[in-house]
Amino acid sequence: MKKNNPKLARAVALVCAALPLSAWALEPFVVEDIRVEGLQRISIGTVFNYLPLKRGDTVNDSATVEAIQALYRTGFFKDVVLEREGDTLVVFVAERPAISAITIEGNKSIPTDQLLENLKRIGFAEGRVFDHSMLDKVEQELKRQYLAMGKYGMRLKSTITPEERNRAAVRIDVAEGDVATIYRINIVGNAAFSDEELLRHFELGPAPAFSLFSDKDKYSKQKLAGDLETLRSWYLDRGYINFKIDSTQVSITPDYEHIYVTVNVSEGERYTVGDVKMAGESIVPHEVLRTLVSIQPGDTFSRRKITESTARISERLGDEGYAFANVNAMPELDEAKKEVTLTFFVDPGKRVYVRRVNVFGNAKTQDEVIRRELRQMEGAWISTDRIKRSRTRLEKLSFIQGVNVETPAVPGTPDQVDVNYTVQERDAFGSLNFGVGYGDSQGLLFNASVSQDNFLGTGQRYSVELNNSKVSTVYSLNLVDPYYTMDGVSRTLNFFYRTTDAGQASLSYYAADSYGAGIGFGIPIAEFDTVRVGADYEHTLLKNVDASSLQIQDFVADNGDTFEAYKLNTSWTRDSRNRFLFPSSGQLITLGAEVALPAGSLQFYKLNYRHKAFFPLSESVTFTGGGELSYGHSYGDLSGNLPPFERYYAGGARTVRGFRASNLGPKDEFDNPVGGNARIVGNLELILPGPFGENSNSIRLGAFLDAGNVYDTDSEKVDLGELRYATGVSLYWMTPVGAMTFTLAKALNAKDGDNTEGFQFNLGTLY
Repeated sequence: MKKNNPKLARAVALVCAALPLSAWALEPFVVEDIRVEGLQRISIGTVFNYLPLKRGDTVNDSATVEAIQALYRTGFFKDVVLEREGDTLVVFVAERPAISAITIEGNKSIPTDQLLENLKRIGFAEGRVFDHSMLDKVEQELKRQYLAMGKYGMRLKSTITPEERNRAAVRIDVAEGDVATIYRINIVGNAAFSDEELLRHFELGPAPAFSLFSDKDKYSKQKLAGDLETLRSWYLDRGYINFKIDSTQVSITPDYEHIYVTVNVSEGERYTVGDVKMAGESIVPHEVLRTLVSIQPGDTFSRRKITESTARISERLGDEGYAFANVNAMPELDEAKKEVTLTFFVDPGKRVYVRRVNVFGNAKTQDEVIRRELRQMEGAWISTDRIKRSRTRLEKLSFIQGVNVETPAVPGTPDQVDVNYTVQERDAFGSLNFGVGYGDSQGLLFNASVSQDNFLGTGQRYSVELNNSKVSTVYSLNLVDPYYTMDGVSRTLNFFYRTTDAGQASLSYYAADSYGAGIGFGIPIAEFDTVRVGADYEHTLLKNVDASSLQIQDFVADNGDTFEAYKLNTSWTRDSRNRFLFPSSGQLITLGAEVALPAGSLQFYKLNYRHKAFFPLSESVTFTGGGELSYGHSYGDLSGNLPPFERYYAGGARTVRGFRASNLGPKDEFDNPVGGNARIVGNLELILPGPFGENSNSIRLGAFLDAGNVYDTDSEKVDLGELRYATGVSLYWMTPVGAMTFTLAKALNAKDGDNTEGFQFNLGTLY
């Protein structure tokens, strides 16, 4: 049989997609065999997979067009020719070259790895088939990334270098240019507020005077969109319900260096709220939901308050199991009175039940330890409050770093969900540590400890510790079972041996050896409230008192140098903090009392009140305030108000920073602190994200104001005018070896005899 003209077939391959089928014709034949010529890297199986013709098929003009188009669509070939040799269909192909390497030069603002990864997403990468049309897409993608950064003057040059084995190396040279800076932003149409007042809230704008590091003037389309939404919110929160942005023009100077932004607005009239109504199904009484609405008749219309109100109503319905409730606030405008009637339409939907509660991420912690903190139960209706409380309880565990909660719907069951808790365990709360450190009150420290806050995943806390410094040597063993009973009653056992040389801490000199043991139980009485009761035994021997102050010598002369104390203690604690480490909301309150019983040789009592509250100012900024009031005194046959080793001290990282540790208050005849039986301490602090970004979970900065002092009420009255004040900054760092605090402080009203310290460092102290 006569061959078809190869030149004609090649022409057909190039134009067949554009010609009507009647413009050319092939003599039909039945394919007995198919042969492929010209392959280099692509397998013959790949060609057969895309080729729509098989043995036994009849080849005609339409089948030929379809076959050529199918192979071109793969992108693997730059030329495809079909020829006939007898009853054999011969497919001639010319492969596109493969990309052997991609080199990008001149890029400074965007890392090469990031650019290559973005190109890979659109199909341009080493080993892929090279296509000039794809290169055009690559250049457009690169320009898009740089234009999004405001680099409108950037230029690209692409160079293709053919290589052996049908490969091509691609080099892209980037001339980034400078970021076009904003020269001016104009707002047109505003009458109620000045440009200055409105632009003050923009993230974009001309660079501030005398600012070398501001990027405020660096144009970004995303930032402009955010600023326009800020502008819209500003008006809608101040009564301008008909406010709209008519248009926005962004123009750039011919040298691509400066940008002018013009925003055209229509303010409309200012509206107040005429009435607030509730409508819809009253699962929760409307009068109850009405109390959750923060915008009232007579108030200026505010979208923010409406959004807050709808969220509160939805959350309240969620507490009743209506997790998918819809709450919409519909405004009705009275143009004549310039008033808005707000109607909150409530559609609770179906009550939703929890099918399963799942826990993920607890590789070390037993499932039971996590689940015993949960308040949302399986089979019960869903409650947003119980889910939030469960999350808070988990985040307050020292061995849990973070918790994520999801409530996916059960497929095919509209009234059921699963509650998934994914926990992130903390590594630092179980360790074998040997270390040397320094504390302002302790001097050089040697520490050896074995501790585990989550022993074998049970949630029990064990620690064996040796601390040695110039002031004291302490051996201790502590055992804490937070769920000693199934009802959540905790039990604490502790044993210790301690030697103290108070003179090494610049205190009134005495030395003491002590040992003892104690047991305590914590009884939960409410979600955040715990009552603790306990008993302790302590044996103390005072030594080397000949060089002590007269006050201590008199105490020993009257009471002896060996003491046994049988103590009972109780306290009430309310802990509503949202997490254990770096809390941002809630409070910690402790009211405690301790009494040494007459059965021992020491009879005294102590009363203590501590309060710490946390207020979130933003997602990353927290204000905290707190204080302490402590008082103690002897009773019975004990002479003096408190034993030397039971007195209160102030100054240092835990009380008043900026003053030497334990240095405040009454002094002996050698001008050394002797402590007191009453202490007052107050702290205010602004907590900021760490210097390494807001995502750092282990570092915080603080700016503080401290106040405090100690008093001996037997010789002086409590005079608040004697309070000492200090201010400064602190860095809090949670490390694998423990919490570290670095403080720079300035004493504000130091007096004669006070020892101040500008820099302080402590291990084991957080705010």
